Amino acid sequence: MEGGGGGGAGGGAYGAAKAGGAFDLGRFLQQPQVLARIASAIFALIVFACLVGEGYTNLPSSSQLFCIFNHNEDACRYGIGIGILAFLACIFFFMVDIYFPQISNTTDRKYLVLADLGFSGLWTFLWFIGFCFLTNQWTWTQAKEVPVGADSARAAITFSFFSIFSWGLLIAFAYKRYKMGVEDFAHSYVDPTPEVPTPYSSYPNISHDSYQQPPFTHTAEAPGGYQPPPVY
Repeated sequence: MEGGGGGGAGGGAYGAAKAGGAFDLGRFLQQPQVLARIASAIFALIVFACLVGEGYTNLPSSSQLFCIFNHNEDACRYGIGIGILAFLACIFFFMVDIYFPQISNTTDRKYLVLADLGFSGLWTFLWFIGFCFLTNQWTWTQAKEVPVGADSARAAITFSFFSIFSWGLLIAFAYKRYKMGVEDFAHSYVDPTPEVPTPYSSYPNISHDSYQQPPFTHTAEAPGGYQPPPVY
């Protein structure tokens, strides 16, 4: 596998086949993250459609529309907002899943997997908040104030609850792909063995026993007897 900034072939990196392989639709649709993403898109579309179609109603005596969740406009807006954004995100990451094996740069693969992991984590949290918010507002809603749309409200709550688990599965699959990429890098990276330094050796052909006296040096011989000083 290539290094972080390499643009070479990242064969099998981050849970995908080698770049340049043929696309197999049947095998692609059998991938767990693809199935979870399709389910998440369907759930988001149902929540969005229920709130847009019958999330607003009016009393027989008035023509003014109001949100069926306890007249709380924020509840309908929140459900519609996270629903449409989740659906669009599913389409985007679905296209990423299609082209992911064609991406040869392992750095690009890493960033896409991290984006999938981060977005899935965020939307799992937002769906949990949405489920709690819609459920709370529905419990305070008077049945007589909702002549039409009660079933759509319950469907929106139900599929908000299902979305928590479908996006939770996407977290697990994205984390698994990221972990596979990190392990592949760890296995393919070989740390070069450091060379063992050799001990210092003395200069060759030098022997301490064969020391010779430097030339042009003479040792004074000890005088054998008295010698008179010279006479000038």
